[in-house]
Amino acid sequence: MTPQAALIELLGRVGTRNGAATLVSTEELNQWPAAAVAAMKTQNLLLKARAAKSVVCPGCEQECSTMPVHTMTRANAPAASFVVCDKRSDTNRVAIPAARLAQWRCDAQAVCGFVVASLGLVQTTVQPSDAGLLPIGMARGNKRTQMLCLRVHGHLALVVGADAMPLGDVIGFENGSFTLDHAVIYQMVDAATTADPRHTPSTAKREARKIDTQAMYAAWQKACRALRKKLPDKSDVWHSQQIAKTAIAQGRDDSTIRKHMLA
Repeated sequence: MTPQAALIELLGRVGTRNGAATLVSTEELNQWPAAAVAAMKTQNLLLKARAAKSVVCPGCEQECSTMPVHTMTRANAPAASFVVCDKRSDTNRVAIPAARLAQWRCDAQAVCGFVVASLGLVQTTVQPSDAGLLPIGMARGNKRTQMLCLRVHGHLALVVGADAMPLGDVIGFENGSFTLDHAVIYQMVDAATTADPRHTPSTAKREARKIDTQAMYAAWQKACRALRKKLPDKSDVWHSQQIAKTAIAQGRDDSTIRKHMLA
């Protein structure tokens, strides 16, 4: 199994559950490529979940059907987990190692976060109007800016306007991390027609302005850090006045700059 195949397997399970959380045991993850699992955890595609409430009994070669897990807490020792075997007279409690109960989870929100981080987007605050289509953020191609969404019914897909692309088709793995094919996605952004009434031009413009504003604030903050490092004895008022004289101020006065440069 390649790292890409492992992630596509995980995404497929999320799609099968229409975006709801899917659980993967540590035991199963141990069968996947170690580099892929490490990247999934680092990139927040896999998040720690609650321990399993039931397991297949490992007490003998029969491996009976799934049984509920019982856990006893002890004052001076780690908690002990076990299942109770009622199939054999020579077996009662079967100890279950904590590692076997460990689980990890992935859901549509985690996938959206991965797309945001991979493409360098600002995650949108627009609420979904369709449970099967989650807005991710405004994506900028060479010609157009449009809302990028995640379709969560069946196979996960990136959606722009009326066009869709299976997410698995643009996944790569480089230098220990999962990546997305930026060029292909931005080509879709440029080519797609906004036929979906949920993504109106006014919404797109509002989201684009929000991205521009956040970028402007980030530029002020960077300039403020540079000035503080160079001239640490100067006041915040002085720093904001200097930034107001530059192009990155975009016509804002020093009091407005001061409110946002310290974030």
